[in-house]
Amino acid sequence: MKNLVIVGNGMVGHHCVEQLIARGALERYQIHVFGEERQRAYDRVHLSEYFGGRDADGLALCDASWYADNGVQLHLGVEVLDIDRTRRALVTTRGLQPYDRLILATGSYPFVPPIPGAEGASRLVYRTLEDLDAIRAAAAGARRGVVVGGGLLGLEAANALKSLGLDAHVVEFAPR
Repeated sequence: MKNLVIVGNGMVGHHCVEQLIARGALERYQIHVFGEERQRAYDRVHLSEYFGGRDADGLALCDASWYADNGVQLHLGVEVLDIDRTRRALVTTRGLQPYDRLILATGSYPFVPPIPGAEGASRLVYRTLEDLDAIRAAAAGARRGVVVGGGLLGLEAANALKSLGLDAHVVEFAPR
């Protein structure tokens, strides 16, 4: 069997695996999925529900046994450091992973504008469950929070701040 490796275990990476399985890829490939986070794929669109009591399992896109039940090797908490195209292998924090086919489904990273005075714990992002844990910790004892960006996730972040009892302000640079 050939190795099909997917880098990224977010919503898109998970959907990709579902589609590969539905199209019979397991007949030809051993599928390996690498996720930098410790949690299996979860619904990032509803992250604010994490502050309302949903946990990582409640936000997960599948049961804990889904990957193994479908014959997929899931590598959680494993960072991909490099792609060695000559050797056709990923360089990870746990060693080399050879591939015959490689899919990159890494998603995006938040842009944090360089705002004077917003350093360290005062400058947080809203993307992962770990980020939300940091926001919850920073909210303890705080009265207000400012969200830079009024898009979908920015408004979700403001809603999350309100659910934590903070006065939430949204700064948006685009015209209404």
